[in-house]
Formats: sequence, C-alpha cells, structure tokens
Amino acid sequence: MIPFRTSPQLLVWRATLALAVVFMMLATTGWTALRTHRDSTAMQSSLSEWEHGSIRGGPRLPDPKASPAELSRFFSSLTPRERRDLAHRYPLAVGNMNGAPTPLRYRANRIALEQARDVERERVHDSRLSTAGQQDARRRMQRYEALMHPGRHILAFDPGGSGRVAEVFGDLDRAQRISVVVPGVDTDLLTFERTSREYTAPVGMAKALYAAERQAAPTARTAVIAWADYTSPDGLGVDAATAMRAEDGAVRLNALLRGLPGRAPVSMFCHSYGSVLCGVAAPGMPGRVSDIAVAASPGMRVAKAAHLRTSARLWAMRDASDWVQDVPYLEVGGLGHGADPVSPAFGARVLSAHDAQGHSGYFQPGTDSLRNLADIGVGAFGAVTCARDEDACRTGVPDAAPAGRA
Repeated sequence: MIPFRTSPQLLVWRATLALAVVFMMLATTGWTALRTHRDSTAMQSSLSEWEHGSIRGGPRLPDPKASPAELSRFFSSLTPRERRDLAHRYPLAVGNMNGAPTPLRYRANRIALEQARDVERERVHDSRLSTAGQQDARRRMQRYEALMHPGRHILAFDPGGSGRVAEVFGDLDRAQRISVVVPGVDTDLLTFERTSREYTAPVGMAKALYAAERQAAPTARTAVIAWADYTSPDGLGVDAATAMRAEDGAVRLNALLRGLPGRAPVSMFCHSYGSVLCGVAAPGMPGRVSDIAVAASPGMRVAKAAHLRTSARLWAMRDASDWVQDVPYLEVGGLGHGADPVSPAFGARVLSAHDAQGHSGYFQPGTDSLRNLADIGVGAFGAVTCARDEDACRTGVPDAAPAGRA
C-alpha cells in the first residue's frame, strides 16, 4: 500500500476552508452578538462648532486634528478662565482632544456626560419609543450617571453609536509609568464596566492591573488607562476575523499615545481582539512605548514579532484552557490574524498564565497572568514568570529594580 501523504498546500487549503466555514457559521447563527448602533451627530456637531469658533471674537481656534504638541501649546497660551470656557462651549471636542490638558479633558467629559444623561432621561419617557428603546435609554442613562461619580477620570467619551470611552486610574500627569489596557470584542459603553464577572470588562481589568502594580512597586507613581475608545467587533462574526475594526482603532490608539502627557514609558496590555489592534498599531506607536503584552491573542496580523516594526519588547501569554488556541492561526484573503504569538517561531517572550481561568480571566486577582502583567507595567522584568518553566522570556531584559521598589 502506498502511504498517503498530505501536501503542505493541501493542509493550508483545508485550514483556509475551515476558517471560512467557522466564521460564516459565527456570522449566520446565534453565536454572533448583535448590538444596536445609534446614530449620533453630537461629536461631529461639537467639532464643527469648534472649527467655526473663536476666543471672545478674536483669532479662530486651531484645527482639532492638529498635532498634540500644537494643541498643547495653544491651551498653554490661554488663561484658566478661557480654558474652562472652551470646555463648557465644546465639551465633546475638548474632552477628546489629544493635547488638551488632562484635567480639562476630565472637566469637559463630565459636562458631556451630563448632557448625554439628560438626553437619555428624556428618551426614557418618550412614548414614541418602543419598550426596548426606552430600556436602552435607561441603561445608557445609568451608565452615564455611574461615569459621573466623584473621583472618576474620564479621558475620552463619545455617546455616538454603541459608545466609546476611556478612563484613567491614578495620576496620569505625574505618572512614572503608564499602562494602557486595550480590550477585545463586544466592548462598548454598556459593557465598559460590569458588576458580575468584574474583571472581564475594561474597568475591572484596569483597576485590577492598577492595584497589582501598586502591590508590585508600592512607592511608584503609576497610571492605568482603560481604553475602550474604538468601535470593537460585534461578537465573534466575520467582523472579528478581519482587521477592519483594528485598523480604525489603531489610528485612534496611536493618536492617544502621541498625546499622553510627560515622558513616562508606556506599556500596552492587549487582550483578545485588542491584540489584533495593537499589532496593527505597533509600527506607528511612539518610541516611549517600551512594552506590548498580549493575552488570549488570535494573532497580530504578522508572521513574526520582528514584522511588527517596533522597538518595544513583545510579551505573550495564553492559558491552557483558553478556547482561542483552537482558532486557525493564519491569514488568507483578509480572514484570520496570522501566526500564533505564543508559538516559539513567532519570537515573543512567552509568559506564564497559570490560573487565568480561560479566555477572559487574565486580569483576575491572584493569577500568575495578572502578576506578570503588573511586573511588566512597573518594569520589574526580573520578577516575571516564564511559560514552560524556563527563563527564556527574561533573556536580555533589564534586571534593575523598577521605580518605587527598593
């Protein structure tokens, strides 16, 4: 009998066919989560008003798309009263303007949240809406009220569509190290924070990371950003199998990174589809981004870490029980996200994710995964735990104590 041999081309064809079938099934069955997108021109209106505005009838305001450095110089030239006036007149524009002073963005977004809350409060009692529409309005109103609680620092907010938001934990202006959490699919205004399964939502992830960083380096000044300021894919359908949402989000993410205050090093923590976004954004990230850590990644749109064209160290982790390991790691015709970041051939520093509890448990307190992420965030690279009981992930990294650790 002649032994049957499967050619590499046939294996690729089979994998491609399987990938297409899986994503078509996800797109046409109840597995795909659907979200209601609401049309809103609030942001566009605020930006348009800014573009036609001026300070007390004087010079026109700068282009809102100008570089963060240029916008920073503009705001620095104003009096405190003039800055407050701009925040009140154009809250959505100022609240989302990279280069505007951080406290001014917090102030502007609180005003924008109040206005959005009032809109939804009226919709709750609008008899022209269906019961479902009124319930949606109530949920959004309650989310806005929660984001307005004293002590919360909203760095970005857009009520349009399914909603976008970013929140800061810690003192961003004085931070010695900054961490940015980039979440995956089904992230929007209503899923930004959860009371049950708290650490699967962006706020819970960021709060857990911030607490773990403070434990790892008690005297260090750290700040963590829960960044849900992009339109993520709806569920695990075809949208999640392409880079379209990641490409749009990468533009927004890099704009944020270029506008961060100070010169503190920045670490990226990218979960699930968020790692796709970080992979697309990596070549355009500013040099202050020192580390990119991906967890539960379906791929980063490249075959090897070196193809990301970044000077940042790349770290990767995946729990043994994570279903994402069964996703076909390839990219064909725009479907799929490329090679497996935890595979030896990819070239990332592979970290332990022991006790991560599946696809959504990487930020759960008490896990190796969260401890490793926190050590990266504070620069304690000598303390990280590598996968497979080896030290390879620490090769060539600084072993000096991080800021705030004796």
